Amino acid sequence: MIAKRIIPCLDVKDGKVVKGTNFIELRVVGDPVALAMAYSNEGADEIIFLDISATNEGRQTLIDIVRKTAENVFVPFTVGGGVRTIADVTTLLKAGADKVAMNSAAVQHPELIREASYRFGAQCIVVAIDAKAFPDGSWHVMTHGGKKDAGIHAIEWAKQAEALGAGEILLTSVDQDGVKEGFDLPLTQAIIDAVKIPVIASGGCGKPAHIAEVFKETDVSAALAASIFHDRTHSISEVKSLCQKEGVSIRAVELL
Repeated sequence: MIAKRIIPCLDVKDGKVVKGTNFIELRVVGDPVALAMAYSNEGADEIIFLDISATNEGRQTLIDIVRKTAENVFVPFTVGGGVRTIADVTTLLKAGADKVAMNSAAVQHPELIREASYRFGAQCIVVAIDAKAFPDGSWHVMTHGGKKDAGIHAIEWAKQAEALGAGEILLTSVDQDGVKEGFDLPLTQAIIDAVKIPVIASGGCGKPAHIAEVFKETDVSAALAASIFHDRTHSISEVKSLCQKEGVSIRAVELL
């Protein structure tokens, strides 16, 4: 059985890690390089770095921070935010990213997924989908940091992203983000059922039990969390210990 992954997420704005609720009300929680190093040493299976203001500000990801982070972590490292062109993907991979996540630009120019996957391999390309529930029962894709409705159904977009060559989907529930009431299980399973590539669940983790729950109740490949780790209310080892007790296949923590 393939081990499930625990992934701390570093949302970065103005060079600092921040956390908010429903993509707003941001607060500063620390230095991205220091936090990434700590999580790598504590047993994270991967780390995701998202420059959340790059797209809205029309600029590239903060490359210096990416490079310093990559030099100091020893687990797979995914970077996203402000990725608009193949040149951006190339720059991030050269700076040390193992995978590159794309969101708004992929929605606006889907062929970017195909070209990036062809050039670098599907294993390097993560399509981030920020989904929000609508009154008709569907989930819409939101872009620009969860601020704009793209008018696309999330399930259909996930299928298209896979067909274009995405190797993985990072799925975030805009409704659950920062609420700490648990992952959106129906949304998560709906996306998993629609594609064959791995899906990372994001948005809503408030305690270790939520991670165990999403692994037990859906076929998700990985769970992403931020607040519980940033605020030091729970550790990665604590989360993994609970998952093991709940019968979830997980990689044991090997502290450095």
